[in-house]
Amino acid sequence: MENPKFESPITVRIDPAGGSKILADVSACTSFLLREWPGKRGDKHRAALQACSDANDGKKSAEGARRAFILAAREAGILINS
Repeated sequence: MENPKFESPITVRIDPAGGSKILADVSACTSFLLREWPGKRGDKHRAALQACSDANDGKKSAEGARRAFILAAREAGILINS
């Protein structure tokens, strides 16, 4: 398994007080999706997990995983910037 890096990181909100976390690679996104995801885990969350898994296996680009994560984070209301 590799750990593809993103061209530009993703910043997400991690608490209501405004704390944030910067995710710069597929491994960080996978960990966040599995361990820190707030609220509901719907279709976009599952798609992001699959995209990250595929990127780690070399079946999908890191940017494809990044896009899938951004869609899920936007739906969850935690995306700060991308």
